[in-house]
Amino acid sequence: MSQHPITKAIRIQTERTNEMEHATPMFLTSSFCFDNAEDMRAAFADESDDNIYSRFSNPSVREFTDKICALEGAEAAYATSSGMSAVFASFMALLKKGDHLLSCNAIFGSTHTVISKYLPKYGMEYSYVGAGATLQEWEAAIRPNTKMIYIETPTNPGLEILDLEMIAALAKKHNIILNVDNCFATPISQRPIDLGADLVVHSATKWIDGQGRVLGGVIAGRKDLIHDVYLFCRSTGPAMSPFNAWVLSKSLETLDVRMERHAANALKIAHALENHPKISFLKYPFLPSHPQHAIAIKQMKNGGGIVCFNLKGGLESGRSFLNNLKMLSLTANLGDTRSIASHPASTTHAKLTEEERCAVNITPGLIRISVGLEHADDILQDILQALDKS
Repeated sequence: MSQHPITKAIRIQTERTNEMEHATPMFLTSSFCFDNAEDMRAAFADESDDNIYSRFSNPSVREFTDKICALEGAEAAYATSSGMSAVFASFMALLKKGDHLLSCNAIFGSTHTVISKYLPKYGMEYSYVGAGATLQEWEAAIRPNTKMIYIETPTNPGLEILDLEMIAALAKKHNIILNVDNCFATPISQRPIDLGADLVVHSATKWIDGQGRVLGGVIAGRKDLIHDVYLFCRSTGPAMSPFNAWVLSKSLETLDVRMERHAANALKIAHALENHPKISFLKYPFLPSHPQHAIAIKQMKNGGGIVCFNLKGGLESGRSFLNNLKMLSLTANLGDTRSIASHPASTTHAKLTEEERCAVNITPGLIRISVGLEHADDILQDILQALDKS
């Protein structure tokens, strides 16, 4: 019987044990036993799928990746200890010395550091294209040694929307791997693989966990590419812990209903704040005023749970706004049940130069709101009172 991906994310479970449990148990073990020497030999020779060591595979982790595959429409997936380890592994497993990575310039600060500081140490080249670039500009940036295109959409924190179908068609034309960070949209709002992407990466720490409890990352996509990622991670060790996998697997069972509420709250808050006198601009993908609104409604089911806006008073107004909040949390995370406010210019993107921040529209007064599951009126009330005092 054919099932919807959301149903699969709820019903996929590790095979029931003799205890006949309804909820999946945690497999908190570092290693696995064998009945005899031949079974052990076959496992180490990759002649069987038997578990050997939790750095390689684990039933709790496999349940999580199976659910991710169902939601993303992916052939295979590998889970890592954090979102950044997933991003790094997707580069290092598939690129080599002399290869060129082409990326949109609007990316998470730590990803920018990996690309600009560490990839060159291994002899890999990189270049950036503006998130709003045309097809012609993207194609002009491709080199003979370009092996991967990496993008975020929506971007962090500026919420720029890139046309997945356009970039995927370009990647296919030039036989280039398209690697998409789908963290902000989640597979509930957007399925890049359906639109032509080869790989999808997530910081599962964010919306997938949804309650600020554990770290995790995941890479999903083509089976041949994920096998290379697996071999790299098996040797280098950024494995997801079985406990975190168990938590994240349970989280996936409620991702759909949580994202529906996050997006509804975010849209309501975006509408209410759009014309506030202390805000020079506000961005939310499903507002008609968003520059890439047409692309957003074409490839996304909803606008996600992030709203960003710029305060007219710049850096000092941004800091004052955060200090005047009474309910919203000030923390480095996002995608939580609890609403969170951050000031990217002084935190997540502080290591970028002022010129680099300006190039990706991270203005001194930019505020990023991760809209939680509280009642929308209470979230809005706290933001408004902080604006009034800033």
